[in-house]
Amino acid sequence: MTILEVNNLEKVYTTRFGGQKIQALANVSFSVEKGEYVAIMGESGSGKTTLLNILAALDKPTGGAVVLEGHNLSKIRESEIAAFRRDNLGFVFQDFNLLDTFSLQDNIFLPLVLAGKPYPEMKARLTPIAEKLGIKNLLAKYPYEVSGGQKQRAAVARALITNPRLILADEPTGALDSKATDELLRLFGEINREGQTLLMVTHSVKAASHAGRVLFIKDGEVFHQIYRGNSSNEELYQKISDTLTMLATGGDRP
Repeated sequence: MTILEVNNLEKVYTTRFGGQKIQALANVSFSVEKGEYVAIMGESGSGKTTLLNILAALDKPTGGAVVLEGHNLSKIRESEIAAFRRDNLGFVFQDFNLLDTFSLQDNIFLPLVLAGKPYPEMKARLTPIAEKLGIKNLLAKYPYEVSGGQKQRAAVARALITNPRLILADEPTGALDSKATDELLRLFGEINREGQTLLMVTHSVKAASHAGRVLFIKDGEVFHQIYRGNSSNEELYQKISDTLTMLATGGDRP
């Protein structure tokens, strides 16, 4: 079942001075099936961040449409978009986006508090997630008291607690050391195998090699994609590396 459809997406920015037009995205089309794990890669300036912002309903396209389970994001009223984002999307960021004045538990609870959920329901939702992510004994601590990997696991818990249709991850391993990166990628794989749909923007070949499909963006367009198939992480890593080399050297599409 298709959960996300991106149809002929375009984004053109007009500079403040001189009125110059810059095309960030051009005719981007792809779909994501329920339960898929998709990585998006490309060089800096390729349009990845713009694409992610539109998928997150933080920006609107100049043309085309993003449809999440039948909802055209561009058609949702401005007064309703924050609630739609909170109820349907989970976010994991490179810099964690945790509030230092809140405990890890309160950071994780925040989207449910904003949705008006009662405390017993919030606690019931958190317990199994905290156990799965190995942070059950850290919930009373504050972000500045825990490691980067523990912060990111709290951020993943916050993304999961709303039972989102789609988790969007923006460079989730970018601020982590190798051990914390391995642990986060293991958790992402486990979460995905349990049915959660994941879409991750990353520069990391290692992170992308854990996905089921890798989309490559070049000059604002989908340039190529690789499906895992029966490939191991190591084999997919090599295929991704080869494609990135081709992108950097101006080679033709595979």
